[in-house]
Amino acid sequence: MQFKESRTLVLAGLQTAPVAFDPAATWTAFATAVENAHALFEDLELILAPELHLSAPGGLLTEPAEYADEVAVEIPGPLTFQLSELARQTGLWLVPGTVYERTADGIANSALVIAPDGELIGPYRKCFPWQPYECTQPGERLMTFDIPDVGRVGLMVCYDGMFPELPRQLAWWGAELILQPTLTTTSDREAETIVARATAIVNQVALVGLNAASPAGTGRSVFVGPEGEMRVQAGAGEEVLVDVVDFAAVERVRRIGTFGMNRLWEQWDRSADSLQLPMYGALQPRSAERSRS
Repeated sequence: MQFKESRTLVLAGLQTAPVAFDPAATWTAFATAVENAHALFEDLELILAPELHLSAPGGLLTEPAEYADEVAVEIPGPLTFQLSELARQTGLWLVPGTVYERTADGIANSALVIAPDGELIGPYRKCFPWQPYECTQPGERLMTFDIPDVGRVGLMVCYDGMFPELPRQLAWWGAELILQPTLTTTSDREAETIVARATAIVNQVALVGLNAASPAGTGRSVFVGPEGEMRVQAGAGEEVLVDVVDFAAVERVRRIGTFGMNRLWEQWDRSADSLQLPMYGALQPRSAERSRS
């Protein structure tokens, strides 16, 4: 990819809660929020929503076992058509969290990306559902997408972040920003924010971990820079979190090192050929395309 000199992305995270068990009302509120954010923040380029937001689940202990099957949608389908029209109207990238998706193998927890021209990218299906509590069908493939003139973005969903191989692979493929829509309702949100910072540090990526607001989730969404710095941290309630993601800063960190010292990818590329890790077998350096910087 060829990039413009200034590679920035103005991103808004909607830390919000759905109208429980009412996808239609949740859609109306979401579309209104997108339109209002577009009108309010003139440089806004991308909007992110929490995990399962448009499927409008209830609380952890209130969602009926059959609810996912009742509200699951086909992709593409009427919901993605609505999202495409909203993206075209606003000229925004939309990453509206995830939805329950009906597939040939069962119900998946699937993230969507809609480009400003309405193109549907994906879906990315959550590879690590929170078992044994979450019963969706695991996905089998990771996903990145490119924002022209800006850079490459990777996706993971909530519990995916607890498996370090996923963000590692996304960074290996050249992702400089990872978007992680989340629905955490439990007391381990603090642990998740620690993992988010660690993920950013060891992969030298920017990361946005967007959780649902109370009462649907515990909030505390985070925007983390490529040296693990906490750029934005929310409380528990409804918030609109806006930040400028600097892809050139990620490139700089990878080139001269975290804090000007730790050139992790450069050392990896020098050492991988001779390294044997029993879990994985023989390793290899990244290709020139993967390691653009």
